[in-house]
Amino acid sequence: MEFSKKLQQLPPQFFASLVQNVNAAIAEGRDVINLGQGNPDQPTPAHIIEALQQTAENPLSHKYPPFRGIEELREAAAAFYLREYGVTIDPKTEVAIVGGTKIGLVELPLALMNPGDYMLLPDPGYPDYLSGVALADVKFDTMPLLPENQFLPDYNALNDEIKERAKLLYINYPNNPTGAIATYGFFEETVAFAKQHNIAVAHDFAYGAIGFNGQKPISFLQVDGAKDVGIEFYTLSKTFNMAGWRVGFAVGNAQMIEAIQLLQDHLFCSLFPAIQHAAAHALTVEQSAVEQLRATYESRRNALIDEAHKIGWQVEAPAGSFFAWLPVPEGYTSEQFTNLLLSKANVAVASGNGFGQFGEGYVRVGLLVNEERLREAMQRIAALNIF
Repeated sequence: MEFSKKLQQLPPQFFASLVQNVNAAIAEGRDVINLGQGNPDQPTPAHIIEALQQTAENPLSHKYPPFRGIEELREAAAAFYLREYGVTIDPKTEVAIVGGTKIGLVELPLALMNPGDYMLLPDPGYPDYLSGVALADVKFDTMPLLPENQFLPDYNALNDEIKERAKLLYINYPNNPTGAIATYGFFEETVAFAKQHNIAVAHDFAYGAIGFNGQKPISFLQVDGAKDVGIEFYTLSKTFNMAGWRVGFAVGNAQMIEAIQLLQDHLFCSLFPAIQHAAAHALTVEQSAVEQLRATYESRRNALIDEAHKIGWQVEAPAGSFFAWLPVPEGYTSEQFTNLLLSKANVAVASGNGFGQFGEGYVRVGLLVNEERLREAMQRIAALNIF
């Protein structure tokens, strides 16, 4: 039996191969410091787990949930956006519940585009955006994210043909993999660009809670006119250490939200109600655990950058997310350097070329082990005498 052409067109799963390489090294008995992962290492706060436990005991939670999510979670998402960003959201028409925002990002091209249409993707960017391209049988152009532009796309640098044929645009700040954050002015440019060329915008706000140096990342929807052209995806995976719970939401433009809802009506029956109740609890109670987590990542970032500088690795500190985007030493490609670190130093990082053409020359390092292990990783790299 052959797989469908659709499945055969899917891109290789970058993160699956990364995990496979690390697991193979660990199976050999090696003490690998895994800085290549994007999986939060801290537990979900106890009060969220308790909310799940209490609701899971209610027999009403054992029934099919409403197709478009429980009202409590949609209202909680709206309340969260009003409290955190001053953005008014209609919980009835401007919120879509998704089983993790990866689902929403992958399914959006299916909901909005026709085969052969073009979308714009950041390069480097989250590799799973390409899954939506393949499943929807659409095409894409890339927007280079360059250090001289603070890893923000330059819309003026795109040629006229690319601008006119684009139907959908993805952006992601704080950015995976670069750790860059967006400015209000950049989001204003994005809205103007989208309106001028009739392009729908999806902002992947996965790391919205993680900003450093006293800078709170801003929401795309805070900009005037943003809801006219786009939506924002928010996941509870990073903010609340709920990666395995698979819960998130999209908010914004009502037509785009309805397109997601309609598609999901045919694919899913929403999420286990107890998870939705726990998610609503996480969004609406006091947020001290979120601030503690952000501070932990900032402390780890500082430890990583300090140690890198000590060994002669000239790197820039990320402004947000829980990743650092570090240049490889002269004489190495991203993949060569990644392989060297795993084979000779037992340190796993993600090769920059896995995130796109303009990721070459970098590796992505996750701040997802404690400071002691981060410092040890840098000392192992120092022992290679390559800086």
